[in-house]
Amino acid sequence: MKNNTVRNIAIIAHVDHGKTTLVDQLFKQSGMWRDNQVVEERLMDSMDLEKERGITIKSKNGACIYKDHHINIIDTPGHADFGGEVERVLKMADGALFLVDAAEGPMPQSYFVLKKAIALALPIIVIVNKIDKPAARPDWAIDQVFDLMASLDAPDHILDFSVIYASAKDGMATTDINIPNNNMSPILDQVITSIPAPEGDDTAPLELLISAISYSQFVGQLGIGKITAGALKINQPIAIALNGEVIEKSRLTKLFMFDSNTQKEVSDATVGDIVAIAGLEGIRVGQTITDPDTPVFLDGIAIDPPTISINIIPNDSPFAGKEGDFITSNQIKDRLYKELLTDVALKIDPLSTETGFKVSGRGELHLSILIEKMRREGYEFQVSRPTVLYQEKDGQQLEPYEKLTIDVADDFSGKVIETLGTRKGQLEEMNQDREMTRLIYKIPTRGLLGYQSEFMTITKGLGVMNYVFDSYGPYSGDIKSRQNGVMISTEPCETIAYALFNLQERGRLFMGAGQSVYEGQIIGEHSRDNDLVVNPGKGKKLTNMRASGSDENVVLTPPTIFSLEQLISYITTDELVEITPKSIRLRKRLLKESDRKRAKQV
Repeated sequence: MKNNTVRNIAIIAHVDHGKTTLVDQLFKQSGMWRDNQVVEERLMDSMDLEKERGITIKSKNGACIYKDHHINIIDTPGHADFGGEVERVLKMADGALFLVDAAEGPMPQSYFVLKKAIALALPIIVIVNKIDKPAARPDWAIDQVFDLMASLDAPDHILDFSVIYASAKDGMATTDINIPNNNMSPILDQVITSIPAPEGDDTAPLELLISAISYSQFVGQLGIGKITAGALKINQPIAIALNGEVIEKSRLTKLFMFDSNTQKEVSDATVGDIVAIAGLEGIRVGQTITDPDTPVFLDGIAIDPPTISINIIPNDSPFAGKEGDFITSNQIKDRLYKELLTDVALKIDPLSTETGFKVSGRGELHLSILIEKMRREGYEFQVSRPTVLYQEKDGQQLEPYEKLTIDVADDFSGKVIETLGTRKGQLEEMNQDREMTRLIYKIPTRGLLGYQSEFMTITKGLGVMNYVFDSYGPYSGDIKSRQNGVMISTEPCETIAYALFNLQERGRLFMGAGQSVYEGQIIGEHSRDNDLVVNPGKGKKLTNMRASGSDENVVLTPPTIFSLEQLISYITTDELVEITPKSIRLRKRLLKESDRKRAKQV
């Protein structure tokens, strides 16, 4: 049978192409709210980090009613570092809306999410968004989408995609760019027409693959998935299956379907419905909800392996325990393993050489979001430099490579090419458009560690870089990612403006005056390639006589402030990032006695 009044669609796009804004408009114009009802913007961005950064981190489920059709909408992250979110939720979709910027066209992250949708043979509707931009070139964007799909070996039914032109910010969409419109109904109409209704046998044994986990403050943990066979009713006996065996039997006590960005309780659901099940503590992504008498074992969700890892260890700095609520290794362990319940792309292993955990993920952003969530929850710990995860095949060591796309003004392209050359980047394509140059590289993941801040410096903040995992390839040799040493405090003290004034001539500082530091803490970057141990608390010697006007004015250059991702990729193997709810500090693992003696001369 077909559940003809249901449509299940995923919205996929590159970061900042307007995906979440589009979802807001679809909800508003479907008629589900009163005209005078106040609705917050970016409704599906429920996490504080999502609202602050303007990106989608976690996949979300929502729904609207349009022309008697229940349209389930799955909002997916646009960044490849959160690709695990995309891979698992696409299993619930019967089609996809592919959103591209009318000026930029499909970008590297678009390649990643589109590749996953095509692998599942999902029919696709292309939405060319932001057609109100002065630099919009919608025809060019459509050509780029077609070329991208062709390069991914998309079948004919996907290549024959429908196109809708939109400005999500203005709440309008049209099938003909020359005929303006004042609402989003063409998108919803096209979804009903082009996306197939879900199919399945509602009389067969129950099949429901858990594709996402959510939490409710009222009912606790929720397992989310699409019913692919059978039906569900309250008080129905159910079983949880994994890897070909039934691991638990239970009874369904709470059943929810989606209404905008919330859940509403229902008494039953059938094939094609996306539902949330409550009352099953410990439910995991990839498990099957099935009939206990005639169990069906569905294949789990295949997730691309992690490519990068960091070590998270308890904080042992002189300031340990002063700012955090959760500081022990057991508390850190419990929090990390709790994250595994919802993040299937994460991998956690205990360290064998020291107390702590090796945390592996899809990229620096993926791992830094986890770190930021933990510090906001009151955790205190230390983080090592990221390292890539190698593979071995036929006796050869392989490392991960990224597809890097850079858009930069012509004036800076030469310097970018020079710096990427030292990081083992291989230039594959170079295109000029007006006064901008697009460079496409294949580069080892190691070569990108710490490159973001260097790139922003050499392009004066005007360049744009995007990257996505490409493949594993031969080991490319040693790469020196940081050219400069650091300035290290030789003793615990409070930084003094006079000392910092003299030190800023030797490099750039990471902190200002009046801040507490400890022995071994990194306070700045040295202008040369060696480390320099200094005393930032060294005051000016006073004399009994002071000639009028002889004092120098102490003028400090504003300190360099790094983001969390930049700090993690900035450090070297003998350095750590100390993370607390109130502070982020850099430190050396060990300060040598010879360095202490030299510091007295500085």
